Amino acid sequence: MADEAEIRHAKGTGWRFVYQTLHDEILSLVLEPGALLDETTLAERFGMSRSPIREALIRLSGDDLVVTLSNRSTIVAPIDVLSFPKYVEALDLAQRMNTRLAAELRSEADLKAIAARQKEFEAAVKSGNHLLMSEANKQFHMAIATAGRNPYLAAFYERLLNQGRRMLHLHFDYIERSNDSYLLTDEHTEMLEAIRARDVERADALAHAHTRQFRDNFIEFMKENYSQNFSFVGK
Repeated sequence: MADEAEIRHAKGTGWRFVYQTLHDEILSLVLEPGALLDETTLAERFGMSRSPIREALIRLSGDDLVVTLSNRSTIVAPIDVLSFPKYVEALDLAQRMNTRLAAELRSEADLKAIAARQKEFEAAVKSGNHLLMSEANKQFHMAIATAGRNPYLAAFYERLLNQGRRMLHLHFDYIERSNDSYLLTDEHTEMLEAIRARDVERADALAHAHTRQFRDNFIEFMKENYSQNFSFVGK
């Protein structure tokens, strides 16, 4: 149960408070893939009626973070390990195209925005907070996408980045345990410098290597932790 202050806060902000709380708990894996999200239990937790709870769950479903089953119960969306290669394939294409375009078309204002997002990412890495890190990572890459001047590619890229945030959480955990945390900031810095130099081919190569590193570390994490009590399904 939430304490009295949290309940008053929840009542004052409605479904948005529930949405943001569950959103953060799902992305940070506090709520594990496959966990049941019971409306009655959540209503008791947040001290409100089931209507705002239902609205929050609908919004989370739109983010692909929860799934409604045939019996109308709602669970945290499973991480689909078997489709991971297809996900990485799409991410790689989107990441490379947006980064190539940024190297070709960036303005000085774009460079300042990308550099600012990189500083924010560095601060998030130092904090050790994976939720802050995944959000800062997304904002860094979206600043690159904005510099690429193609809103269709940027929108596709953003959806992929959102879908991958829970896997990125595991990726961060693996990197920190393997003492390779320098990769988290150095790779971004190299991408920024390639974009600054308008070096399209190097920007492409770095973006591809960035995706490959994420793929390899996630697979290694899964090999080490496959027995964890997560719900993994394939299509």
